[in-house]
Amino acid sequence: MSPRQHLQTTLVRSLNPAHRIPNGSSFNHLRFASSTPSGGFRSQSLTRKTLTVAKWGGYLVFSSVVGFVFVTGAIFVHDAFTYSDAHIDRVPVSPLALNPEKGGPKNLPIANVLVDDSEDEEYQKIASKPKLVVVGGGWGAVSVLQSLHAGDYHVTVISPDTYTTFTPLLPSAAVGTVQPRSLVEPLRKIIARLHGHFLDAKAIDLEMHDKLIEIEANGHRMYLPYDKLVIACGSVSSTHGVPGLENCFQLKTISDARSIRRRIIDNFEAASLPTCEPEERKRLLSFVVCGGGPTGVETAAEIYDLCQEDLLNYYPKLLRQQVSIHVIQSREHILNTYSEAIWKYAEAKFSRDGVNLITNSRVKEVHPDKVLFTQKNPDGSFETLEVPTNFVLWSTGIAMNPFTQRVSNLLPNQVHKKAIEVDAHLRVKGAPIGEVYAIGDCATIETSVLRYLMELVDQCDKNNDGKIDFEEWEDMVTKIKQKMPMTEKHLDKAGCRLGYEIREVFELYDSDKDESLTLNELTVLLQEIGNKITALPATAQVASQQGKYLGQKLSKIARQQERHGEKASILQDEDVAKPFQYLHLGSLAYIGNAAVFDLGKYSFMGGLVAMYAWRSVYWSEQVSMRTRALLMIDWVIRGVWGRDLSRL
Repeated sequence: MSPRQHLQTTLVRSLNPAHRIPNGSSFNHLRFASSTPSGGFRSQSLTRKTLTVAKWGGYLVFSSVVGFVFVTGAIFVHDAFTYSDAHIDRVPVSPLALNPEKGGPKNLPIANVLVDDSEDEEYQKIASKPKLVVVGGGWGAVSVLQSLHAGDYHVTVISPDTYTTFTPLLPSAAVGTVQPRSLVEPLRKIIARLHGHFLDAKAIDLEMHDKLIEIEANGHRMYLPYDKLVIACGSVSSTHGVPGLENCFQLKTISDARSIRRRIIDNFEAASLPTCEPEERKRLLSFVVCGGGPTGVETAAEIYDLCQEDLLNYYPKLLRQQVSIHVIQSREHILNTYSEAIWKYAEAKFSRDGVNLITNSRVKEVHPDKVLFTQKNPDGSFETLEVPTNFVLWSTGIAMNPFTQRVSNLLPNQVHKKAIEVDAHLRVKGAPIGEVYAIGDCATIETSVLRYLMELVDQCDKNNDGKIDFEEWEDMVTKIKQKMPMTEKHLDKAGCRLGYEIREVFELYDSDKDESLTLNELTVLLQEIGNKITALPATAQVASQQGKYLGQKLSKIARQQERHGEKASILQDEDVAKPFQYLHLGSLAYIGNAAVFDLGKYSFMGGLVAMYAWRSVYWSEQVSMRTRALLMIDWVIRGVWGRDLSRL
């Protein structure tokens, strides 16, 4: 036997003494014998597997311990540098900041210098810059702040809320799908990049002649001077003259979402009591939404999801059987501003879910225990009906808030009833040019071309005959589109909405066929064009784009003024930027574990895939990474553990 065969035989015998390999057996015989499923070799295989599992388990435990130690050490180092014993001594403060001089029409303190204007070199440099005051903290205001170049202006933000809110997800916060804290970002963190200032106050009045804005904070009033003013304070809900709206909820703020959540939980808890009468239980579990727009539809969908996913699991099932959700819409369809395919899909989805759509109806009166509404019958007659309820959400249009109304009243040519009218450069009509701007829900871009009739005639009537021939008309069309970009689709050579090309439009309104347009003929033409223009919707998308446009334009103006000095005093908005043009990126709405997208010519709607696309869009539009992280955590918690049903 060779030494190798002897070693193999000895090894096998040591592993299994009962096994004997005859002298002279080959190694092939040994391999065959070793693969025989005997008890000893099973034990050997199990031992090896156990050792392997122990080895890798040890590696995993070791890696986990190392990772835990590393993370703990990183947190410790972070805390060591974050929580220091640094002290602030002898902070420079101007005496005028602590004791402002009084003046202005009402002899109020004028905050020419703010408390932190002198606290470091950066603030001291910015203190001498033009004063830019932003009223509001919503989508428009935040977009302005994010688009400004740091150091161009001495920026001050005035808002009664210390945070900005991601309003599209307020319906989710109202039922506990996400937490209110995940939808807010402190305004002070946003303006820190600009070394700006924040005043927890509300705007009261405006003195345009002296360039002073009157504000109120903690019961005290003062003036804040400005060189440029941006009004972005949003709007309030329109009442439409309906009595009893004090019995309704609105959904515009975090406080509104919290109040709605408390009422919903209170209704569920009261309906769960054994002493609750059947009729009273039905009233408590009846939810009425007034308004079939995106906010109303999404709130109804979120309430339905709450009932389907959490009410069944944690409350008596009798409650789910008696829950009723009603949407009262004055138009023929919900989501009427969306494409036909979308509102049809949404209505079919609500019909399957048992959500009661009450269309062609107007709320007549709201009582603490019921809603009265008038409904139009197919024959044209009206009848008054009622819905017993203990929850009513009012979400039907917008109106001016008190400050916006005050600004509108100060200017004689402000005739719009719902918002401040601005030109295509977002400048408030009637205010000093280049000083006061308005954006977002509180503003609407002018749609009347007729008011520029005489100005256009003066610019285009080359032969001064008081008429406009075709060549002059082509020049006028160019000037109209430059002044009001919203008219482009009505004056486009490719085929305007009037149904004719430019030449045909000219011939159509040339009633006397003299190859020219008189003032009367131009008046009719421009008036019809103005009637065809649709005002921009009061949405977050519009406000965001306006804020970005205005912030970039103001930075350009500031740099031009720094470059040219006194010569830039006559600099106008037209010299640095084109008029604002809105680019519609699509509309979307959540309708209960499904979502719809209106992308202009294309529509996208569906179940879970569309819902996750909807979430992705809203997640990407968050103000900061902090709110993105919180929002993602909320969605995970809701998916694993359900909504938070506590009453806070």
